[in-house]
Amino acid sequence: MKKTVPYLFTLLICITVISACKTGKNNTSTISNKTGWAIESNPLLGKGNNKIGPGLIAIEGGKFIMGGSAVDIPGQDLSNYNYKREVTVSSFYMDETEVSNGNWLEYLNWIRKSFPTDEQYYYEELPDTLVWRNPLSFNEPFVNNYLRHPSFEDYPVVGVSHDQAERYSAWRTDMVNEKLLRDKGYMSPLATATKQDKPFNTEVYLNGQIDDKGPNAKTNLNATATGGAPTVKRNVRLEDGIILQPYRLPTEAEWEYAALGIIGGKYKDQTENKKPFPFNGLGITSDKRAAKGQIIANFKRGKGDYIGERGSKYDGAAFTQNVKSYLPNDFGLYNMAGNVNEWVADVYRSATFEQADALNPFRGNNFQNKDRDPKSGILNVDKFGKPVMISANSGKKQTWAELQANKTAGDQVYNADQRGYRDEQSALYGITTLVNDKSRVYKGGSWNDQAQWLNPATRRYLQQDESSADLGFRCAMTMLGTVNTKK
Repeated sequence: MKKTVPYLFTLLICITVISACKTGKNNTSTISNKTGWAIESNPLLGKGNNKIGPGLIAIEGGKFIMGGSAVDIPGQDLSNYNYKREVTVSSFYMDETEVSNGNWLEYLNWIRKSFPTDEQYYYEELPDTLVWRNPLSFNEPFVNNYLRHPSFEDYPVVGVSHDQAERYSAWRTDMVNEKLLRDKGYMSPLATATKQDKPFNTEVYLNGQIDDKGPNAKTNLNATATGGAPTVKRNVRLEDGIILQPYRLPTEAEWEYAALGIIGGKYKDQTENKKPFPFNGLGITSDKRAAKGQIIANFKRGKGDYIGERGSKYDGAAFTQNVKSYLPNDFGLYNMAGNVNEWVADVYRSATFEQADALNPFRGNNFQNKDRDPKSGILNVDKFGKPVMISANSGKKQTWAELQANKTAGDQVYNADQRGYRDEQSALYGITTLVNDKSRVYKGGSWNDQAQWLNPATRRYLQQDESSADLGFRCAMTMLGTVNTKK
């Protein structure tokens, strides 16, 4: 009997735990488990709705040593790129390749089609092809051909500023979400759709300001006709789990983590071997048997040597190369070292990460809100149908009275360069140096850089409205929730 009681007790505990697990799942019924009232069902709840957008690869987050270059760069303050700190990056998505000329031409063609008379809009999104022009180099063929000739279609776009890259990311978000909604029938097919005054915008759609409901449009549960069947259709909402997160530029921490491609025991490469390049080995040549000794990135060997000798030490590219050239890193990402440098989202400061958080570190500008009418909730949009963004007046939710007061008070002071934190003037930025609030970080090294700049820890900056022939970008996307690797 003494043995039976513990057994029954254990069995009771197991039954209780199992019952708790069952009831602890996300509620997918139409009845609230807290109030008993009817709620709108969400068939995606509890299913790990992490849909990946086109062109992206899932990057499982983790800890890594950010900074800590193994190479001292002459003339560079070590704090610019060598301040070592252990940080954690959440899981996210990253473009498999750099954005190519073909990708950018798709953007330009959309502008021409959607706004055929707006020459300024088209002109402002043109890359600066004159970045190829040098006084003592014959690069005129690149000035005239690099962007548009089919031979360069799959080469990384260059001459694109940080501002342009951000606008492309926003456009890509809207294009992907519109296609998703139309393909699934949540919006009408293009052939039958009611013409809208302005192109599709995700935020405007979610706010109910685009009235286009397709055959599979969602219905309001409590908007019923005679007989009780729901008949009133509505737009997709964020809580439906259908709309993808925005494409954006990666943060510096995300980019560096993705470039290193640390999986499993390779964390030791950072801590003991100070892994200088984002490859399997510690050098710039392949350690794979089939390609042993071959150069695995596009960079400059030294003064006057942009391509190397024919043979195993030859990288095949005096300038840029196809975005899927060379071997991908362990995450499956191409050209995270060499080919072109890449814009990241962060504002540049020499000692950024001495102050940044250890979880998802980021140095941004000011918090921004969508400008909306405080009473109707209608978003104010510009002539392109995009929400007007304004500096946030507060770092927290305001009371209703504060919200009304701030709508009439004009610009507020809450627009500091580190999203609520103002650098001290002793930092000497923007006054006695070239560093200011428009200085943006870029990383990765390029065809025009020597090998030390291929180290993911290195960092440089350029003004957000400037561009160069060795600087491109790729997009990222936030991954919501967590990645369960223990299935």
